[in-house]
This record gives sequence, C-alpha cells and structure tokens, in this order.
Amino acid sequence: MKLLSVVIPCYNSQDYMRYCIESLLPGGESVELLIVNDGSADQTAEIADDYATKYPTIVKTFHQENGGHGEAVNTGIRNATGLYFKVVDSDDWVDIRAYLKILETLKDFVADKQTVDMMISNFVYEKEGAKYKKIMKFENVLPEGKIFSWEDTKSFRKGQYLLMHAVMYRTQLLRDCGLQLPKHTFYVDNLFVYVPLEHVKKIYYINVDFYRYFIGREDQSVQESIMIKRIDQQIKVNKLMIESVQLEHIESLKLHKYMLHHLEIVTIVSVILLIRSATAENLEKKKELWHYIKEQDIELYHNLRYGMMGRLINLPGRPGRSISIGAYKISQKLVGFN
Repeated sequence: MKLLSVVIPCYNSQDYMRYCIESLLPGGESVELLIVNDGSADQTAEIADDYATKYPTIVKTFHQENGGHGEAVNTGIRNATGLYFKVVDSDDWVDIRAYLKILETLKDFVADKQTVDMMISNFVYEKEGAKYKKIMKFENVLPEGKIFSWEDTKSFRKGQYLLMHAVMYRTQLLRDCGLQLPKHTFYVDNLFVYVPLEHVKKIYYINVDFYRYFIGREDQSVQESIMIKRIDQQIKVNKLMIESVQLEHIESLKLHKYMLHHLEIVTIVSVILLIRSATAENLEKKKELWHYIKEQDIELYHNLRYGMMGRLINLPGRPGRSISIGAYKISQKLVGFN
C-alpha cells in the first residue's frame, strides 16, 4: 500500500500542470499521483499519459467526461490506494522540503503502528503581483509534535479556517463517512473540509508551509466577478453544508464552535456577494437564503444572523450595504482571498 494518494484534478491545465506534477514527484514510491483529466479539450490528456508512461509505478491517469472539480475528487477517492489522501489542484504546487518532512512523519506513524484521521499543515497564498505572501498558519490554535483531539485545540481567529489546501485525511475515513461531492459545482472544497470533520477524532499538525495556493488567473473561480456569476453554486454549497451536518449532534463543544465559525464565513461570503451584485434578483436571493436557514435550523439562524458579522452585513438600506461592502473588503485583505 502507498503511504499517500494525491489526486490532481485537471481541466484544460496544459499550461501549468507540469509544474504541479514535478513538485510532487520527489515523493517517490511512497506516493501515488492520480491525475484526473476532467473532460479537457487541450493537451491535458496527453501530458497526463506521458507522465504515467514515464513513471508507471507512481502516476495513474483517469480520463472522464467533464463532471467538475468535485467529481474529479470523487474519482480520486474511489481509486486511491494510499493510506492518506490529499488534493492538489493543477495550478498549485507544493514545497518540496515541507513535502518530504510530511512523508517522513507519515512513515513514522506507520512504523509506530499509529494512525491519524487528519493531518494539517500551513499553506501560502501565492497571489500574483503581491509583495507580501500571506501564510495561513495554525500554531496559535493547534498543538505541535503530538497526536491530539478537538478538545486540545484553541479558538480559531476570524478569517482563520481550514481550507482544502491545509488538510489531508485518512483515505478510509473519507470512504466510511460517505463523502460524495456534487458534480458540476464550484466551491465544493468547502464541503471537503467540513463534512468529514465530525468523524475526525485524531489529528496531527505539522508546522510547515507545504501547499502553495496560486491566485491570479483571470478565469479563476475565486475571482469576485466570477463568484458573482456563479452565486447559485456558492449558495448550493452553503445549503449543502447546512444539510450535511446536524450541528446540534456534534458532541465536542470545540468542534461545534469551529464548524459554526466556518459556516459563518461561507454564509457571509454568500450574502456579501449577493449584495455586491446589486441586482434586485440577487437581493431577493439574499432574503431567500436567510429564510432557508431559519426554516432549517432556528438556532443556527440566530447564531449566523445576529452574530457580529451577521449584524454588520445586514444593516438596512444603501448606507448599510456600503458598510457591509467595506467590512468585506477589509476581510479580503485579512484573509487574502480573491
């Protein structure tokens, strides 16, 4: 069995996928790279197959009809043979020294007959044109150098949360919890880092800047203008997060607090984008989203709607919307997304 399976979802990725793959090859025989060509129309398939031919014991390729990022991850989960599972998008890459340190840690777990459900590491926003590269670290929240549970964690700061780039899971846990990401939907990474958490009992944090998250392509899904065009998909993921996990059933108070925190961030983004679009149709969708949350879970509604951020983004009228947008722009700078 391989130590780590890395799925690389690819859609028309010919211009940058090589850099991603080359950064992962130093893992050698401990790792399998699952390149999923998700219905590309360029040279992605040929590049993937070339790597599989050159590295037959490391690289596997899968060619499928276009199903979106989530279906590419689903294909990875179905076919992974590694003990642990990581997603690396084809326009991102990993730091080789941090990568080797992570693999060494996983090898030690196996040698000591220990397993963890989730490993967390840092990620770097590689934002094109930015002088300062924001690094998302977790040393203020998570213990280092030992296996721990949710009860050993501290409080996450506003704007500090687990993105897909920060986590790898035990592969069998993803299968056991039945994670199935929706097809043809953007922003499903929020489901990937949210739905399995109630099944995660043992965690390990390694304080290395492992994942390099590239932001800057004009067609990138986190560009604000594109997020507004795809707002229905953002709302769909927002609702699926609420439907997939019953927060009142989460036994750990600290995990409950964290998951509420993550859900709040996603909901704030949904609402602000609806406000930013400034169309009557989308302002109606904002009302509908709040109504939906209220119908689903009245306690959750009160937590989200009347928390500090919820109150700030729901100030009435045009002046209220201006304040909301101002708060959003500040949060963009703090978090570093878009």
